Amino acid sequence: MAAINLNGYVGFDSITQQIEKKLLKRGFQFNIIVVGQTGLGKSTLINTIFAAHLIDSKGRVNVEEPFRQTTEIQTVSHLIEENGIRLRLNIVDTPGYGDQVNNENCWEPIIKYIKDQHSAYLRKELTAMRERYIQDTRIHCCLFFIAPTGHALKPIDIVVLKKLSEVVNVVPVIAKSDSLTLQERESFKQRIKSELAHHNIKLYPYDSDELDENERALNESIKSLIPFAIVGSEKNVIIDGKSVRGRRNRWGVINVENENHCEFVHLRNFLTRTHLSDLIETTAQIHYEAFRSKQLLALKDQSSRQEQPQQSPQQSLA
Repeated sequence: MAAINLNGYVGFDSITQQIEKKLLKRGFQFNIIVVGQTGLGKSTLINTIFAAHLIDSKGRVNVEEPFRQTTEIQTVSHLIEENGIRLRLNIVDTPGYGDQVNNENCWEPIIKYIKDQHSAYLRKELTAMRERYIQDTRIHCCLFFIAPTGHALKPIDIVVLKKLSEVVNVVPVIAKSDSLTLQERESFKQRIKSELAHHNIKLYPYDSDELDENERALNESIKSLIPFAIVGSEKNVIIDGKSVRGRRNRWGVINVENENHCEFVHLRNFLTRTHLSDLIETTAQIHYEAFRSKQLLALKDQSSRQEQPQQSPQQSLA
């Protein structure tokens, strides 16, 4: 359909301002889940990304102290504000998988939690008198932490990544990447990429015909970085007389926000500055929609079976 040029100003182009005003008044919701083995700095990275102490670290205060493990799925909720924009942030911390002697099906509680949020949203959506704004606890992003072994993904990593990628937007990161040299880090990333491709594990961001040229280029640059090699730190260190977020290791001082030291800045920009809205939208349009369709089809099939007239034994055998 061809666009018609108007002879005068009507004013409907202000709809973007109207939408923005309503959205700003209501605020935004973002739900993120962190998955990985114990001791990889999951809590620290979240606090570093959002520049605030949002979740307590389970790390050790000193080397003699054992790791304090998360034993069950825990949710921490915060309302954060930046330049008048309010964001309700839900952080879901999961038990370190692979920590037990028997790790069979250790991913099931995590998958169940993600599906339970879809189920809760669907129930609210289908009620006769549904809420005007349904509280959204669906998981928009899963940060998957990979141990910096420098070798390859563990078999259990591959299984968990495969399961997670079917129900949520997965973004993998190499935790504590400063324990690897730059050469080791790059070799490790390439091995991980090869394994992901070999096992056909689909990670966010996804390809789409709806993307324009600039969006495609941005996504390709993101994919070239995945898995992000990151370092998290809530502490400040002095570099050239300036206080920066970082930490000291055997090679010197790591500046978390220096792109030559790690890829933290790329990850933060990706999650908060370029793809935050798309993560929320993709959750609704792809993962939740697939869950919703499957559930409604199952209900329809169950209803059809119940409505069928009972057959006599003779009819059944005929």
